[in-house]
Amino acid sequence: MSQLIRVLLADDHNLVRAGIRALLNEIPGVQVVAEAADGREALDLARAHQPNLVLMDISMRGLNGIEATSQIRRDLPDVRVIILSMHATEEHVTQALRAGASGYMLKDSATQELALAVAAVMRGEAYLSPAISKQLVERYVQGGGVDTGPLDILTSRQREVLQLIAEGTSTKEIAHLLHLSVKTVESHRSQLMERLEIHDIPGLVRYALRVGLVQHDR
Repeated sequence: MSQLIRVLLADDHNLVRAGIRALLNEIPGVQVVAEAADGREALDLARAHQPNLVLMDISMRGLNGIEATSQIRRDLPDVRVIILSMHATEEHVTQALRAGASGYMLKDSATQELALAVAAVMRGEAYLSPAISKQLVERYVQGGGVDTGPLDILTSRQREVLQLIAEGTSTKEIAHLLHLSVKTVESHRSQLMERLEIHDIPGLVRYALRVGLVQHDR
């Protein structure tokens, strides 16, 4: 790695970020330029620092890593993203790849795998942890392909609003966070209910939990 690789690290756990940062500091030519504790902060820092690479957790409050990846790739197409997650399900992996991630690593991977992933992604290749690669290959061999996920029927903004609703954020707070009017947020909520055929807030919360948009321990 002859050219300096500037990395943004996004994870909502301080100890996890510290551990990943320590591993990155051991990779020649890699520099951590910023750290974010949630997806919205990751977006702001990516725009401010213009990193080459973002290492992104999925399960973060306010804006999850999948949506943050999608928005970073939309606004900064030259920035590559590697998802670092404890989730090994095919649904999470395919959502991440559709959002524009170049790599997907499990958090219980061997420590030396991080350097391999960074090198591969910065060469323009895709990188998946071996266990994930095996799972996806077997699915394709069996002719299953990749199913459309339950969140694919929603727009990026609708998914963002749904996550905030499920986390108990008020309409006024959502409007402030997303720089929208209260009326617009209410419109998004109505569209969510219509599209999902769910007619109350508890139903939206249960749906968000069921499809993994938010976690039970969040």
